[in-house]
Amino acid sequence: MKPFINRRTFLQHSAAAGAGLAVARTGSLARAASPSSKIVAAIVGVNARGLAHVNGLLAQPNVEIAAVCDVDSRALQKAVGIVEKKQGKAPRGEKDIRTLLEDKSIDVVTLAMPNHWHAIAAIMACQAGKHVYVEKPGSHDQFESESLVAAARKHKRVVQMGNQRRSMPTFIEAMAALHRGAIGRIMTARCWYTRFRPTIGIGKAAPVPEWLDYTLWQGAAPDRPFKDNLIHYNWHWFWHWGNGELGNNAVHSLDLARWGLQVNCPKRVTWGGGRYLCQDDQETPDTGLAAFDFGDKLITWEQSSSHARAAEKIGFQVNFYGEGGTMILVDSGHRIIDAKGKEIVGLKTKEEVNVGAGSGSDSVEHFANFVDCVRSGGKPNADIEDGQRSTMYCHYANLAVRTGRTINVDPATGKVVGDPEALALTKREYRKGWEPVV
Repeated sequence: MKPFINRRTFLQHSAAAGAGLAVARTGSLARAASPSSKIVAAIVGVNARGLAHVNGLLAQPNVEIAAVCDVDSRALQKAVGIVEKKQGKAPRGEKDIRTLLEDKSIDVVTLAMPNHWHAIAAIMACQAGKHVYVEKPGSHDQFESESLVAAARKHKRVVQMGNQRRSMPTFIEAMAALHRGAIGRIMTARCWYTRFRPTIGIGKAAPVPEWLDYTLWQGAAPDRPFKDNLIHYNWHWFWHWGNGELGNNAVHSLDLARWGLQVNCPKRVTWGGGRYLCQDDQETPDTGLAAFDFGDKLITWEQSSSHARAAEKIGFQVNFYGEGGTMILVDSGHRIIDAKGKEIVGLKTKEEVNVGAGSGSDSVEHFANFVDCVRSGGKPNADIEDGQRSTMYCHYANLAVRTGRTINVDPATGKVVGDPEALALTKREYRKGWEPVV
């Protein structure tokens, strides 16, 4: 298996061995002037979320999906058919992203792989001269977060993170109202996400399915035996590959809270909660509350994967509390309640807003912004550096989960202070030869 390779090796293509990657392109599209400049794209990870990338890319003018890539041969075959039907031309299918990155005709790569692949694949793509759209959280830990930002800057690539609400008109409108002072000075934001997730059981060792390249699926993660309850979704709940519900859904609402409060790095992060519903293989908590203290402002995140809490009606919500009232923010819009409890702005009707979170339609504007920035060289709405500031909230909170302690952070550097055990968890172990080098 070909390992992660450094920049020097990356640029030394070896046709005979097939181990190196092609020389990075200069990125001629970086300053292109108009939508008439054709963009050639590839999608990596097409079992689920990557199919939304198909809709997002093909909704943009003069974009061609030339290739799709997945370690699951069934998902790969299905995606080839879907793209062919939608664009009238079949993309080629690839199993290994490194082979894909050798193609100098590809301008952009979009990534919808598991979390443990996000930063690795994005760094490799930047090194290959590709612009990148990477799903949230974009990194598995702080080391990868910092490395990805450094790679994007070093290679001057447009890198957009998939926190798509940054480009959705309903949220842009709400943030503009907040920042105009709609509820006065804002001091706190409260976020939550609720749903019922059933048990994943106790996994058993099993033969790797013939349709799966499990070694390549693991990528940079040290080898673990294949179990029958891991792929394609339950990896989220194992620290080796995933980041729990914090890295799965919290990043969306915490990004909105950070945007609304106009804050960056917290001073102190705490966690309370655990795994309450199922006694199974899951390592990450299903229930809990994280608090992010900035000294003069506070953000809280509450998750319940053990109970859908249907009585509360809304499973995803962010509330902002200011001196002049409250803003309630949901996917369909926002409400503003004044300090005396009177509603002064109500939610729009379904006819006034069209939001399809998770369906692919929620990302069309975000892909439009990404493609526009690839053509213009502009800064995207969810530039990777800004996106990773929000992702770091999830990483800090997971450190609190894993150590059982308050995590203190130096706001100037973003580094954990006074806790060697937590600091050691800010960088994961890598399979030999796969550690990213920027």
